[in-house]
Amino acid sequence: ESNPWKTISAELKYENPWISVTEFSVINPAGTPGIYGKVSFKNTAIGIVPLDDEGNTWLVGQWRYPLGHWSVEIPEGGGPLGSDLLESAKRELKEETGLLAERWEIIQRSHLSNSVSDEEAFVFLATGITQAETEREDTEADMKVEKVPFRKAYGMVQDGTITDSLSVIAILKVALMKPELIS
Repeated sequence: ESNPWKTISAELKYENPWISVTEFSVINPAGTPGIYGKVSFKNTAIGIVPLDDEGNTWLVGQWRYPLGHWSVEIPEGGGPLGSDLLESAKRELKEETGLLAERWEIIQRSHLSNSVSDEEAFVFLATGITQAETEREDTEADMKVEKVPFRKAYGMVQDGTITDSLSVIAILKVALMKPELIS
């Protein structure tokens, strides 16, 4: 369908190594002048559901500065726009959990907050799991890793313990693909 918005002008308001914020002067679909803010990400979001042969997965917990509290999530991070998604996923999984996987499959593509952001995300299912050493970034120094039955991770989505959107999407997708893990 055709774009009902008309852009009059754009002004970069803020930029750092990870994001930029642009304010647009627009004419909205009703024909009224207004503004629209857009956060552009410099990385593609990557989430990984590692799954072993016994139906276990790994969750990570860390303090999320923007939320001001602890968050339980799947292993996730980002790769520079245009970089190889699989290589980014492998790096993030090893970095956060120390896990390596023999098999990788993209199982979901998503836009995480499309009313204000252009952030695109990809979820991988990683199987054939082996343990190695973590390679954490400074911002992940307090990260906790827990191996749990996938059924428990699914329950944590259901009871609202896991609220991170990429984690919710990933866990629900795996539950749809492999219902035997939650029954």
